Amino acid sequence: MKGAVAAGHPVTVAAACDVLQAGGNAFDAAIAAVFASCVAEPVLSSLGGGGFLLARGPGQPERVFDFFAQTPINTDQKSSQDFYPVVVDFGHAQQEFHIGLGACATPGCVSGLFSVHKELASMSMRELVQPAVAAARDGVKVTELQGFIFSLVAPIYTTPGAGRIFNGTDSSDIAKAGEMLRLPEFADIMEILAIEGPTLFYRGEIASSIVELCNSGGGHLRREDLASYKTEMRRPLNVDYRDARILTNPPPSNGGVLVAFGLRLLSELTMDGFAHNSYEHLRRLIDVMRVSTRARTEHMIGQGPAPLLDKHLHEQYRAQVYGHPQFTRGTTHISVADEKGNVAAVTISNGEGCGHVVPGTGIMLNNMLGEEDLNPDGFGVWPGNQRMGSMMAPTIILAPEDRVIVTGSGGSNRIRTALLQVLSNLIDFDCGLTDAVSNPRIHIEDKVLNIEGGIEEQVVARLTSQFPEHRCFKDLNLFFGGAHSVLRQGHRFSGCGDPRRGGVYQVV
Repeated sequence: MKGAVAAGHPVTVAAACDVLQAGGNAFDAAIAAVFASCVAEPVLSSLGGGGFLLARGPGQPERVFDFFAQTPINTDQKSSQDFYPVVVDFGHAQQEFHIGLGACATPGCVSGLFSVHKELASMSMRELVQPAVAAARDGVKVTELQGFIFSLVAPIYTTPGAGRIFNGTDSSDIAKAGEMLRLPEFADIMEILAIEGPTLFYRGEIASSIVELCNSGGGHLRREDLASYKTEMRRPLNVDYRDARILTNPPPSNGGVLVAFGLRLLSELTMDGFAHNSYEHLRRLIDVMRVSTRARTEHMIGQGPAPLLDKHLHEQYRAQVYGHPQFTRGTTHISVADEKGNVAAVTISNGEGCGHVVPGTGIMLNNMLGEEDLNPDGFGVWPGNQRMGSMMAPTIILAPEDRVIVTGSGGSNRIRTALLQVLSNLIDFDCGLTDAVSNPRIHIEDKVLNIEGGIEEQVVARLTSQFPEHRCFKDLNLFFGGAHSVLRQGHRFSGCGDPRRGGVYQVV
């Protein structure tokens, strides 16, 4: 076997599998999958956004390629700024997002993909974009999930600039499930990028188009923002949990830190004698989640070392868990492992998109400056020219018996709790990968306990009696993330695409 891939769409997985079959390594496959995801999962993935790739391979240092969005250099606010709210109705709740060119930060995705290619790839970029180019030209049938996501963000994808690109085959306002979505402009631009490289995007014609669009339309980005952008290389966070070693995303992003912080709190709690998804098990998880949220608020994570992993601060928050009786947004992920021992975990996001497409490219720009989670001090007060933080946390688990598990998730604030539960399922309860990913989840935020369908009724009743503010979901739901994961054990591979987000996996 050559390897395994898990991602959020069959076209994304097929692109990576084609590359593995052709002799490419896990990093080649990850690059191909990201390009394909921009075609098949366009609300979740775009070259106008950013992300992170965690890489591990024989003879190579473990490293994170940070190609997330960067705040603009010029922080002056203009009265003509294009920045406004839209409300998205998720059915169970409504959420306000801010879009417009004034919400767009400097994109990093193109830089990141070419940086990974330069450092780790074995095939040419022309070869790696071909599956995505073919899909964009031939068309991709919109799945039920992608159609639903399009319907949620229709106010963003039916703006004058985006509407002609993402409309349905019957010229309806937005592409619907079962319709074919074709992106010929994007196909052309991928082929040109593969030849000319990232200079085209950051200093050439695409850069000129982005700057002209922002100058005339009320955006912040200027030539110096694009020309100065670079992918940052970081050492992953490294934390021991039980008998496993966890590698995840370091600061300035906070998702990996919060996962590591939660694991440290859990590490001193025994799960022995507790049934999986029992009241006692879930109550421990809730306490850890609540303390992690409090710690995040009180010790915001920024540049430099992670304060939450300081021993003395950890002890302070540890008491808040153990001192009590124990009975009491548009993101997708790709995991790849190959036969050579290389593994890649890559999480990418475009926010929800800002509603503006770079003319002639089919590339929707991000709305990271309009994401409340990424702007805790309020909109329009970001520090200039700094890498933005993120909840994204591509993760690798090095477990006993030569097991290497690659995972990560989409889902905004639910990323950290989704991964905490997947990791606990794998390590504390020895669940198989499919069960670890597919088991129902919980999430607590702003005093509201969210409970996914599938947990025993008496357990749910006991939990909801203690948390008057709660939401119970009938089934598994995309609200709780999408932890697409693969497992390599020696020369054997397996995987699980998270059913909450249309997940697919394939062994090649």
